[in-house]
Amino acid sequence: MAPEFQTDTSQTHVLLLPPSAAGLRLDQALAAALPQYSRARLQRWIRDGAVRLAGNAARSRDRVSGGEQVVVQAHFGAESLPLEIVHQDGELLVLNKPAGLVVHPGAGNRSHTLQNALLAHDAGLARVPRAGLVHRLDKETSGLLIVARTPQAHTRLVAQLAAREIGREYLALVVGQPTAGARIDEPIGRHRTLRTRMAVRADGRPATTNFRIEERFRVHTLLRVQLETGRTHQIRVHLAHAGLPLVGDPAYGGRRRQVAGEAAQLNALLHAFARQALHAQRLTLTHPATGRPLRFEAPLPADFQVLLAALREDAGAARGAAAARGGAPLHGRRRGKARRA
Repeated sequence: MAPEFQTDTSQTHVLLLPPSAAGLRLDQALAAALPQYSRARLQRWIRDGAVRLAGNAARSRDRVSGGEQVVVQAHFGAESLPLEIVHQDGELLVLNKPAGLVVHPGAGNRSHTLQNALLAHDAGLARVPRAGLVHRLDKETSGLLIVARTPQAHTRLVAQLAAREIGREYLALVVGQPTAGARIDEPIGRHRTLRTRMAVRADGRPATTNFRIEERFRVHTLLRVQLETGRTHQIRVHLAHAGLPLVGDPAYGGRRRQVAGEAAQLNALLHAFARQALHAQRLTLTHPATGRPLRFEAPLPADFQVLLAALREDAGAARGAAAARGGAPLHGRRRGKARRA
């Protein structure tokens, strides 16, 4: 996904650190004063010399006394990348993110991110916290994302999200055969030894995921998942904890499971599906300016559709073989009844 062009969008912040900042590291004081930026981004600007403390270059670990003037030259890289815009007005954008696209710049991903593309699409997003992104999706998760185009819209949409007034539904293909839908209410925190992963932990942050059965196959199940909270990797962690890891998930998927019988082509597709089979399909929210209810839906990406078609064909063949023997398995039925645990 090569950029067509790159530009640099910048914004200058001049501020006086409050007395309450006394004793803090510079990066900590700036994170409190400029909450629209992540601490990692502020640290990068400090390293790049884009932050002046009392007129001088500074380091992240420098302690402040409070009352100093700080000038932050905030730089944002804008890249022209393809965007699939589902909805656009003066207050917000709704996008259908492809799998493989990182949402925010970070270590190893300074460019070619959704945020870079958004700044090229609308330079005014540099004035909105996190370039307008209200929530995020993992790199290999596809589907719908909300982007606020004004600071006021961002504030209202973040409040909706915190109040659980934004509905988010995902389609997830998992390994396993749950008997019914369920509610997973388990706290999530950073993994104790694998620091790039999350885990169910008693001392983690509260997290709630609901799922119901959308379609059954011989070994796998397509689930419709609803989020009540939005923790990092929440669906992936919760489903793996419930013994239902996502197909293709490199972090939480565990050992790949083969489908028995005449399923060589299907097993090859499952093996080649090198990302988590997770798609943010539906989104409901209230327009931040008009109060009008909005509902959006994004079709499954092609690779996901091909895999589901192969699973349906395999399940149909298994039902036919069972019928010929005088039996009829339950696998392959559409839409199981949900149960709330």
